[in-house]
Amino acid sequence: MNSATPLLEVEGLRKSFAGVHAVDNMSFSVAHNTITGVIGPNGSGKSTTIDCISGFQRPNAGRIRLDGRDITRLTPQKIAKAGLIRTFQTVHIYEAMTLRENLLQAARPFQASGWVADFLRLPGMRREVDAAMVRADELVDMIGLRKYYDAPTRILSYGQKKLVALAAGLMPKPRLLVLDEPVAGVNPTRIREIEEVILNLHAAGESFIIVEHNVEFVMRLCERVIVFVGGSKMTEGDPKSVQQDARVLEAYLGIPA
Repeated sequence: MNSATPLLEVEGLRKSFAGVHAVDNMSFSVAHNTITGVIGPNGSGKSTTIDCISGFQRPNAGRIRLDGRDITRLTPQKIAKAGLIRTFQTVHIYEAMTLRENLLQAARPFQASGWVADFLRLPGMRREVDAAMVRADELVDMIGLRKYYDAPTRILSYGQKKLVALAAGLMPKPRLLVLDEPVAGVNPTRIREIEEVILNLHAAGESFIIVEHNVEFVMRLCERVIVFVGGSKMTEGDPKSVQQDARVLEAYLGIPA
């Protein structure tokens, strides 16, 4: 797809629950090779919007396009295979498995060879496993957890588990990774480590949406920030302009615009 086409387009998105508009006429786009932040007070529609674009909620109206392809009505699995993967605020990893096994397991649903090829150890399956091993080796170094590669992930700190979930999301080489609260519950030192990892991954060509309550983290990291309030987009722009927007100050601090 031409890079002039937005990586993600959300147009007129609406989602209601029992007549209450959680998301109302939400429209925004995300460019290729960017880190885009999404912020907003509690109840602003961030989680519902992310659920809709990743297929975990079905919107009542609107269109969602990934690299020009309409993904509005696809299942989460098909959206992931189309190239949009999301993490969750609550870490989803297999704590009894090693870090290596977690990353290889994350790649498995995206491999073309089925269980028969796996069982028979056919050459196509072997090539896919080898490619997954190479990818896992690259990512474990990028998240700085090489010494834990063959250790069960249950021994890791919460912040380290967040890094494992991030790497797992990147295993199938998605077009766009949506990080849902990547530093929630993480200590300040680990937050800085996660920030550095994301910046390094971005420099290597990865694109991100970061949905986060930690506004300082978003403002340091993101090139563009979108502000949600009351289920709609209030404003968007570079971090400096968003921080100086009187409406944003009012939404967060109660300072009249």
